[in-house]
Amino acid sequence: MTPSEQADGEPLVPATDEEIAVALAHALRFDARGKARRGGGDLAASLAAERLTEHLRQAGFVLMRGRGARPHSTG
Repeated sequence: MTPSEQADGEPLVPATDEEIAVALAHALRFDARGKARRGGGDLAASLAAERLTEHLRQAGFVLMRGRGARPHSTG
């Protein structure tokens, strides 16, 4: 397995700024169980996520993601 592959052999691709910001904003809004954090800081979470994403890019970080899971069979 190379550093640019997942455990299942699927290639990793660079995440877009939008994908990173959405993931960070979600982490700031919700806890590990998916319950909303108190305070209702949706706007603050979005602004912080955008700023963090910008800083990561300026610092030279490249965040990778998998292409996504295959749909499961219901039959």
